[in-house]
Amino acid sequence: MGFIDFLKTRSGLRVDNSKTTSAASLTLRQSLWPLALVTILFFLWGFAYGLLDTLNKHFQLTLHITKTRSSGLQAAYFGAYPLASLGYANWLLRHYGYKTVFIFGLVLYGIGALCMWPAGLNQSFGGFCAATFVIGSGLGSLETAANPYLAVCGPPKYAEIRINFAQAFNGIGTVVAPALASFVFFTDTQDSVNSLKRVQWVYLAIGVFVFCLAVVFFLSTIPEVTDEDMAFQVATTHVDEQEKPFWKHYKLFHATLAQFTYTGAQVAIASYFINYATETWPGTDSSTGSKYLAGAQAAFTVGRFLGAFLMKHIKARWVFLAYLSGVVAFCAASTTQRNETGVAMLFLTLFFESVCFPTIVALGIRGLGRHYKRGSGFIVGGVCGGAVVPPILAHVADQRNDTGFAFIIPTMFMVVAWTYAVAVNFVAPYRETVDKVGESDIGLQPDSDVSKDVEAVGEKAEVNHR
Repeated sequence: MGFIDFLKTRSGLRVDNSKTTSAASLTLRQSLWPLALVTILFFLWGFAYGLLDTLNKHFQLTLHITKTRSSGLQAAYFGAYPLASLGYANWLLRHYGYKTVFIFGLVLYGIGALCMWPAGLNQSFGGFCAATFVIGSGLGSLETAANPYLAVCGPPKYAEIRINFAQAFNGIGTVVAPALASFVFFTDTQDSVNSLKRVQWVYLAIGVFVFCLAVVFFLSTIPEVTDEDMAFQVATTHVDEQEKPFWKHYKLFHATLAQFTYTGAQVAIASYFINYATETWPGTDSSTGSKYLAGAQAAFTVGRFLGAFLMKHIKARWVFLAYLSGVVAFCAASTTQRNETGVAMLFLTLFFESVCFPTIVALGIRGLGRHYKRGSGFIVGGVCGGAVVPPILAHVADQRNDTGFAFIIPTMFMVVAWTYAVAVNFVAPYRETVDKVGESDIGLQPDSDVSKDVEAVGEKAEVNHR
């Protein structure tokens, strides 16, 4: 009976979005455990993404495929994201809640990891792409819930700091994965098919770990943030954005465009980083290029931790603009530089990429109120740019036989993303919404005051909703 009683005290798998809770007003202390669990998910995402970037290059050699065809891995992985964030995962999020989506995404991720085993046995690139699609579906589901959850679970004042700090562990995963690949999978100068068999064991371990983590989420209490909670949060900050019909939130769609172009460019850069290093720096082999990629991802991780620290003292929108401006400048420089200088430009590019993705999410959903779950699905769906830009870069690289020149493609897409960073700092409607929510003291008040405010504003929001 003890275990049964324990289960009864756990949070359920369904939430009523029409009810107001105190979850959107959690203090820092109250939000630590759920945020710690969600942070683990970002490490898993980074690890899977880091492996993908490394396998991209080695599949070209071991399976004898072109750069354009190898981009099928990215197309499968990121092509699954909009299906999740705009489809099944977003539906589950709106009707059942965060906990259900976390468990659903982990199960899908685990199934995809196990599917890597038969793909490796048959040395099938199509099989790897299919397994990668399932993994992308799982991770896309996790991101559909994890990104907005980090942004709203706790004081709004620290939303960008929370999401950047948590996603810094994503960066650690992207460092560990290529380093593991260079020392374990591909230890020789020449790639061999036998090295791919080692990949199977790593994905088997990932699958087992992910299923265990799903059980931990099931047994844990996850505070749910409902649509009415977000209506309360926006109402207390005097932002009237939520009263607009969803399709009139043009700032949300600008953020979605920025996420699409930024993520596409970021994925293209990381996917062909090893190609860039081996082609532009004579004497660099694939194993060494993988180590350089791990180093660049380390710079990415440092940049994200530093960005989170800077946001404690400088408004997040200014840090975002400075970082994305650095991305555009150094990515453009990489197209003309060669040898160690060119690789150094990419190190700096990844360093400045660090805060962009999570900050676009945090800024883009501000002021949406009860529309925020649907809106966050659009922004996360913008990740599908990772399925579009890499094939374009790969095609240019194949046609010109020059990966260095082809990096002009991600530079162009980064410029489009940069327009959102400019708008959120210098266009009044963008800036005012972001600042009003960011300057809120929700979650920083004494617990008793918060509870009273939640009940009062919640009742008012429910009446207006009717």
